[in-house]
Amino acid sequence: MKLIARTHYLNRMIGLKDTPDIKIITGIRRCGKSKLMQAYISYLKEHEKNINVIYVDFMDLRFESLKEYHALHSYVEEHYLAGKMNYLFIDEVQLCPHFELTVNSLYSKLKYDIYLTGSNAFLLSADLATLFTGRYIEIPVFPFSFREYCQYYDEISDQDKLFESYTMQGGLAGAYVYKNERDRVNYIKEVYETIVTRDLVQKYSLPDTLVLQRLSEFLMDNISNLTSPNKVSQQLTVNQTPTNHVTIGKYIKYLCNAFVFYDIKRYDVRGKKYLESLDKFYLCDIGIRYAVLGSRNLDYGRVYENMVCIELLRRGYDVYVGKLYQKEIDFVVQKGNEKIYIQVSDNISNDETFRREYTPLLQIHDAYPKMIIARTRHPRYSYEGIEIYDIADWLLNDAKSAK
Repeated sequence: MKLIARTHYLNRMIGLKDTPDIKIITGIRRCGKSKLMQAYISYLKEHEKNINVIYVDFMDLRFESLKEYHALHSYVEEHYLAGKMNYLFIDEVQLCPHFELTVNSLYSKLKYDIYLTGSNAFLLSADLATLFTGRYIEIPVFPFSFREYCQYYDEISDQDKLFESYTMQGGLAGAYVYKNERDRVNYIKEVYETIVTRDLVQKYSLPDTLVLQRLSEFLMDNISNLTSPNKVSQQLTVNQTPTNHVTIGKYIKYLCNAFVFYDIKRYDVRGKKYLESLDKFYLCDIGIRYAVLGSRNLDYGRVYENMVCIELLRRGYDVYVGKLYQKEIDFVVQKGNEKIYIQVSDNISNDETFRREYTPLLQIHDAYPKMIIARTRHPRYSYEGIEIYDIADWLLNDAKSAK
């Protein structure tokens, strides 16, 4: 498989080098966590001289005997070298039961710079504070961005062609090696079904997967719609999958914990407060929707909104759905003192559609930037102080900035 340098994540890890925290690489299954760890190890060996790298990959049978936490602890201590900077990397750490006891013990010795990856369902963001008594930093990894997709297919110069294929294939790069579309789709479906029908069932001891599967498909089919557990449970029950809002609420949390969906809260722009009721849920990678649901009810406006949301999260923004009076603003995003209001659309060449997108933005009377991202196929331009971007161009922009 062709490899590209994921510099956004690599630079993040380089910036955390030699800090005392436990670094934990998280993300959906097959998003590239292990490859990132290996790339970082290569960087260290190339740029640092007085170092000792201790690497354990629990998918490799050579380390089978270390799947007992005392044995893992002994192995690491035996390979420690005094007088050097010791870097410890453990890949698929969840395969060692009670691994957290070993990691916490090693952390307390203040001798190691520790990095971990694990299966998305067994090393969850929600569990990290409980697992690790020491300080930790989570490094979230997403599937390939459009920019990375273009780097992978660098022999193709037609940006429009690349963008159209990315909206269907998505960013799970393991699928790119397959030349046949059916094989690509099957690969993505297998990754998704492994998470839903195996990882989550095993993690939470679920009695069956039917409700979880139907819920996930419902959320995929309702990207960008305001959703509540009560609404979902009613709809699934009507469609011959009996359930209740309590079960749906728990299952939504499980899907979000496993990075399949991201829960985006609402923000009252006028009242400057966060709202509790009704959230939106965005899929981690739009290629999964196409693989699971095909072109059924395919709405490019929703697809683009999902792509923008994940890209904003990838760029490190806190993302909210905006509410202003009775109108909705797709995203209010913040990073430090920066705030941006964003509308996303498919085609704004129609005057009525364009008016629907810009009207809520013009009703916001603060000085923060306002943007519309759509499939314009034109260079960036302005309207009444609102910056209008073609979505493909915006996705290719510097990943450090939304602008």
